[in-house]
Amino acid sequence: MNVDELVRDALREQAAEQGSAGAGLADRVLALHRRRRTRRIAAAAATAAVVAVAVAVPLLDSGKDDVRPSGVVRQDGIHAHPDQSPPRDLISAGDTTLAAYYVPRTVKLSAGHAVWQRTYWLLDRKTRTYVKDTRWSYVAVAPGMRTAAVLERTLPASRIGLLDLDTGKVGRWIHVDHGVAGLAFSHDGGRLVATTYGENPDQRVRTQGSDGWGAKEPSSRTGFYVIDVGSGNGSWSKVDLHADPNDPMGAGFINARQDFAFSHDGRYVWAGNPAGDIGKQFYEPGGREIAVPAAERYLEWYVDAQKSPSGRLVAGDFAGEKWKTSSWIVDSVTGHRTEVHGQQLLAWVGEKSLIAWDIIPGSNEFHQQLVLVTVGSDKEVPLSGFRLGNDGAAGRWEPVFAER
Repeated sequence: MNVDELVRDALREQAAEQGSAGAGLADRVLALHRRRRTRRIAAAAATAAVVAVAVAVPLLDSGKDDVRPSGVVRQDGIHAHPDQSPPRDLISAGDTTLAAYYVPRTVKLSAGHAVWQRTYWLLDRKTRTYVKDTRWSYVAVAPGMRTAAVLERTLPASRIGLLDLDTGKVGRWIHVDHGVAGLAFSHDGGRLVATTYGENPDQRVRTQGSDGWGAKEPSSRTGFYVIDVGSGNGSWSKVDLHADPNDPMGAGFINARQDFAFSHDGRYVWAGNPAGDIGKQFYEPGGREIAVPAAERYLEWYVDAQKSPSGRLVAGDFAGEKWKTSSWIVDSVTGHRTEVHGQQLLAWVGEKSLIAWDIIPGSNEFHQQLVLVTVGSDKEVPLSGFRLGNDGAAGRWEPVFAER
């Protein structure tokens, strides 16, 4: 296995920790690769050279030099705070905003049982600051950033809350017959896909032969709801796991948490299938599985940014060719690949720019900050401070983006 493959697998493992296919790209690791994790991360950290994140950067596409002090609010649609990690003040670029972030931690319940819990900080649009809200185990923010779908602390949840982000109050509860543990909005914000589980997918058990915690397997995922946000009406579809519990590493294996999301055009619901040949599965909203649509063939479930606003470009896998920390941008029609800066692509900003995680030369590959990158440009604009610690370390924060 070469260096690029080592780093690429490490990023897949981080993405598995995020849960959702669409929002979100890193809660635990891909169980499929867990046995190789320690030596893979060590090898990647020891051998991968990295690209610099500029401290003094020119304004993208402006032709003007701009030396950025800490905590600058830009006048060109960029709100950056490179001195803050986790962020305290608004971070945004164009119409894409850091709507929330969460800090995960493993809560021990017994000698052999724990649960992986998120604590959220939500953007207060009036003060432009992030405010801690401990009520929710899962938060998905709708486009427009006026509403969030939330789940209470105990998962799977028996109801979904629609939270008014201006007042901080739940305006309506949607009650469900099948327990929900994952949420994602459609691209237009009009519908919600809620992934159902028989047990909490964030449960942790002692990893055999070590003091670490691993996801409880096999997955207990049962299906999904497609819900109209305006009326609260929806229907549930059962989805078989296609997995042999006696062979959890077999072809039907999915992660303990493998949430559903909408396709970019909203016609389908899909989720990753880490052990499958194609890597993803698509369903009609009524639950019938279909072949992967041609326009979706380049999607990678573990890459959070997914498709550009037009749907023409797809945020792709780790590249590491022209630059050691870079990713592919793929034309959804032709399959043509273009390399862009960024270790992990998180969210699109228009058709040519993205928000990504990236690192500085010689640092630990998990010492990341949010940056703005642009196709065809060598420049990166720092947006946040650096996350501390390695993957899984306490206090590392995970972003939740939404369009304004």
